Amino acid sequence: MDNAKTTQGLLIKFGKNWVIFFLIILCILFSFIGKGFFANNTLNNILLSSSPALLLAAGETFVIITGGIDLSIGFVKGMISVISAIVMRNLFAMGYSPSLSIFLGVVVGLLVGLLPGLLNGVLIAKFRVPPFIATLGMYGIANGIAFGLCDGFPIIDLPQAAGRIGNGHILYYFSGLGFSFFNRPEGVLDSQLRDLVRILPNSILISGLIIAIFGYLLTRTQFGQHTYAIGGNIDAARRAGINVDGHLIKIYTISSFFGALSGVLSVLIFSIGSHTQFSASLELFAIAAVVIGGASLKGGKGSIWGSFLGVLVLSVLEVGFLMAGIFPFYRYIAVGSILVLAVIIDQTFPELIYD
Repeated sequence: MDNAKTTQGLLIKFGKNWVIFFLIILCILFSFIGKGFFANNTLNNILLSSSPALLLAAGETFVIITGGIDLSIGFVKGMISVISAIVMRNLFAMGYSPSLSIFLGVVVGLLVGLLPGLLNGVLIAKFRVPPFIATLGMYGIANGIAFGLCDGFPIIDLPQAAGRIGNGHILYYFSGLGFSFFNRPEGVLDSQLRDLVRILPNSILISGLIIAIFGYLLTRTQFGQHTYAIGGNIDAARRAGINVDGHLIKIYTISSFFGALSGVLSVLIFSIGSHTQFSASLELFAIAAVVIGGASLKGGKGSIWGSFLGVLVLSVLEVGFLMAGIFPFYRYIAVGSILVLAVIIDQTFPELIYD
């Protein structure tokens, strides 16, 4: 009897934390087949590429917990990337300082980014349009606006300071000169940059701070409790006195806001405003990360921490396959297989949720 309970306890523990175990196994595997996987530059690349994706997954987490879905978040990211970059470029060309141009570009992008989610929320909450249809419609609208603004070409000629913000690091180290925060140590020449050690990109700090704030909102406030309640049983939530319609409008606005944050961060990382038809895969990446992280598409279950782990799994797969020289299409097969595994585990351990 004791052995059976022990075995059951271990299985439940594994089911609850399988993503962590799987992530560790992936890292060990790629350390053997991908040369230099644990090198500092590789880890920085994983974190840098994860930052915009983490914001998308965080926004999708809120929506999926309520039992909904947001198919527009990828193209909202692309649209805001273009709008924010246009504002930065135009203001800088008019003679405004780089700092002011970047600041206003970020502010305008974030403010405009609230509108798609607000419209999605009103359609879903007030007009009872299914989330799939409402956000699919916004998917097309955001795509069309972005494409019309940039004609399919990236927005360039941004202030150089934008790239320094997005590609900077929290900590630098150079032998003989020691450590320096946010800027390389004084005295390091351009010819010595290859020997400069960079630790933790700024983008992960920006994403991490935002995620921490909204993670607290989801887990430690009445807003978060209502979010889980609506996903668990929307009729019971209404009977409990929760303003479900108003709450859903806020949830989809938050999701769109995260899409805007991701778009702005991408501008700062790549120094361009980019719209691409491949933005269609970004929301699928985000949804996959959220489900792999332990959320249920039925609603009522999920966490920011779990979505973070899901993003890491997908980012490690991408970088690991690239370093190992494995054809890219195998990555999609791997992601699909992991997604199916996550759903099977969710069905096997329906009561589990990531803490």
